[in-house]
Amino acid sequence: MKKTILISTITIADAMNDSFVGDVFLEDGKITETAPSISKAADIHIDAAGKNWTLLPGFIDVHIHGAAGFDVMDATPEALGGMADVLPKEGTTSFLATTMTQSDEAISAALQNASRFQAGDAQAEMLGVHLEGPFISAKQPGAQPVEHITAPSTALFSKWQELSGNRIKVVTLAPETEGGFEFIKRLTGDGILASIGHSDGTWQEMQQALEAGASRVTHLYNQMSAFHHREPGVVGTALLEDRLTAEIIADFIHSHPKSVELAYRQKRAERLVLITDAMRAKGLEPGIYGLAGQDVIVTETDARLKSGALAGSILTMDAAVKNVRAATHCTISELVAMTSANAAKELGLANKGSIAAGKDADLVILDENLDVQLTICRGTIAFAKEGLM
Repeated sequence: MKKTILISTITIADAMNDSFVGDVFLEDGKITETAPSISKAADIHIDAAGKNWTLLPGFIDVHIHGAAGFDVMDATPEALGGMADVLPKEGTTSFLATTMTQSDEAISAALQNASRFQAGDAQAEMLGVHLEGPFISAKQPGAQPVEHITAPSTALFSKWQELSGNRIKVVTLAPETEGGFEFIKRLTGDGILASIGHSDGTWQEMQQALEAGASRVTHLYNQMSAFHHREPGVVGTALLEDRLTAEIIADFIHSHPKSVELAYRQKRAERLVLITDAMRAKGLEPGIYGLAGQDVIVTETDARLKSGALAGSILTMDAAVKNVRAATHCTISELVAMTSANAAKELGLANKGSIAAGKDADLVILDENLDVQLTICRGTIAFAKEGLM
C-alpha cells in the first residue's frame, strides 16, 4: 500500500480557479481531499508553512523522444524505464513516448516495446505514444530522415496501432500529402489526435485539414510553412485558428522569446501546450549523440545535425516553465493550463491536469523561483530536492 501524504499550508494552483492556500491529502495514489485545513494523520507530512511554495498538477510532456542517454527508438524496456526515472526531476509526471521517421521495422519495434511498458512507483507514467512521422512532407523534414518519409497509409497505421496495443494517441503528419485528408478522418474517427507538423501546406490545405478533423499543431513555427502576407501557411493558420491547439518548444532556440510571446497573445494559454521535444542528450554533458543513425552535436544550449539543422532539444519542462513566464508574464493558473490541463483535456484524461479529490496524485511543488522542490507520481514521491526529505 502506498504511504499517505499530507501537504499542508501551500498555495494550490489550478487552471480554472484562483489559487488558494490550503492542504491536500493523498492516499492510494489519489488525491482524496483538498481543504483550507486537514487534520488527518499521514505517513509523510510536507509542511509548506513559511515557504513561498506552490503546488501544481504534475507536468505532462506530450512530445519527448528521449533523455539521460535513452531514446524511444531504442525499443528497449530500459530506454522507457530510464526516461521515466529521470523526468520527475523536472516536474514531469507523465509523457507520451514519441517516435520518429524511421523504417517500418524500427517503428514497429519501438511500438511493440511501448505496448509492454508500465511505469513503476516513483516513475513518470507513459500515457501512450506520439507517432511523429513518417507521414510528413519531404519539404519540411527537419531531423527526420527523408529516405523513410512515406505517404499516409491506413494499412500501415493499423498494423502499428495493433503492435502498440492501441497506445498511439497522437499522430504528427503533413495533411497536404497524398491521402492526408482522408487519413485525418480515419484518425479522428478512432479518437486519435491528428497533429499538423513537418508540413508545407497552404492556408487552403490547412482549412481542409481542419474540416477533416485536425485539432493541433506540432512544435509551432518549426518545420512548417512560414507566414507570408500573401500565403499564411501553417504558421498563420495555427495562430489564427481557434480550432487548433499548438505545441511550443520554449527553449528560446526553436522559438525566439518574442515568438513565444506572440503565440501566447494570439492563442492564449488555453490553446498552448508546452513540450520539450527532447532527445537522448537531455541531462547529459555536451558531445556527439546518435539520433536515428545521425550524429547530433550537442552543446550546452542545443542539439543540431552537422548541417546545422536542429535535432530536437535538450530542454527540461521546468526550464520551459521559467522561459514562458519570463516571455509572457503569465499567471500560475495559465502555467497549469499550458503544462498539464490542456494536455489532459486533449487526451481525454479526466483523472489528470488539476488538483481535486479523485484525481491521480500527480503533483509538483515549485518554489518562488519556479525551481522544482518535490515531485509526486501517482502518490509516490519520485523526486525531492536534496535535503528536503
